[in-house]
Amino acid sequence: MTYRIGLDIGSHTIRLALATVERDGLVTLTHLLQSPSAGMRRGVVDNPTQLTQALSVPIGTIKNIARSSLKHISLAVASPDFRVQLSRGVVAVSRADDEIQTDDMQRALQSARAITTQQNRMIIDSTIKEFVVDGINNIMDPIGMLGKRLEVVLMLIDAFAPALKSMQRTVETLGGGVENLIISPLSASHAVLSRDQKEHGVLLVDIGYAKTGVAIYEEGRLAHVAVLPVGSGAVTNDLAIGLRIPIDIAETIKLSYGSALAKEVSSRDAIELGKIDPRVKGTVTRKFIAEIIEDRLAEIFELVNNEVKRAHKLSRIPAGILLTGGGAKMPAITELARQELRLSAQVGIPSLSSITSPNTDLTIAAEDPACATVLGLLTYPGQEGKPEQGSKYISLGGSTLKRVLNYFIP
Repeated sequence: MTYRIGLDIGSHTIRLALATVERDGLVTLTHLLQSPSAGMRRGVVDNPTQLTQALSVPIGTIKNIARSSLKHISLAVASPDFRVQLSRGVVAVSRADDEIQTDDMQRALQSARAITTQQNRMIIDSTIKEFVVDGINNIMDPIGMLGKRLEVVLMLIDAFAPALKSMQRTVETLGGGVENLIISPLSASHAVLSRDQKEHGVLLVDIGYAKTGVAIYEEGRLAHVAVLPVGSGAVTNDLAIGLRIPIDIAETIKLSYGSALAKEVSSRDAIELGKIDPRVKGTVTRKFIAEIIEDRLAEIFELVNNEVKRAHKLSRIPAGILLTGGGAKMPAITELARQELRLSAQVGIPSLSSITSPNTDLTIAAEDPACATVLGLLTYPGQEGKPEQGSKYISLGGSTLKRVLNYFIP
């Protein structure tokens, strides 16, 4: 038995999931921790000292439970500076009978990976977009096919290396060891999206406190990923300004009385602010609160829609939208998403089909859209244990090519 930790460091909340992994690949969730974050801004460390202090709380707890598990951390990363690029590798098939074998795929992958990244940037994730055999494209597994020329198209995702290393260094300062860096919207997608949804075409929108992740899948493959520099924290800020109240009270009002759709809230329903906190006075209607929330969330969905347009996928998302993250728990947010994006929408609840849990309370706690990213880290393809069947993801950090191939050959 070994341990695995998923660590999601948000701007507002730190979430940590601890699991055991048996030799047969069975993953059992044993602890799910949550604590306030500090020192992070839109997915980037802006105060290492504050972040170290904030992280010391959940990591200190894990040290008392299973110290050795801290060497097996999968860390979620997300910042708006992620870039997606396509790289193509082309080789001649080596066998005289023109049958494509694993070594041909290896050479094609090596060719596609032989790209030069800009200084201070590093590739952290990749997925195979397609193989092409003698000009015939959209092939997922060319092994055994006949052809003279094999091409592979990779979708490579890179990020600003110093920002990633800063997060990793902070974790290591507290005694942790980071084995994997995984992009947040991809981890959340792995936790909530079914194979059928990915096959038909689906849009995941992961609304965090300071950022929103976007991932589009088509024909079972990742088609686009992005991180937008705005999240549900902007709603809190708008409420603080609109109601002239402190940020902490605005957050309480958002969570307790908010709605994403103003037309569903009565203008007669008034709230006495003094009953929430004696520091403030006055009365405000729930409809006015909802109007502020709706305006900001509509703006976020407009940015999401722009990403969909940029990826040219407007007509290729029949499975609709899956909303995750803490922001997905806002009442009526699915109705607003349908209205703004003109697609079916639902809240994405993490699936525990590939994870067991020892008790009902832990299972209930895990079935929270805010936990999608941290739970997805535990079973994301490319880690030790049993990868997702037929996964097309490959990790470009530190593994041998033979090991990489095992991740995407069904």
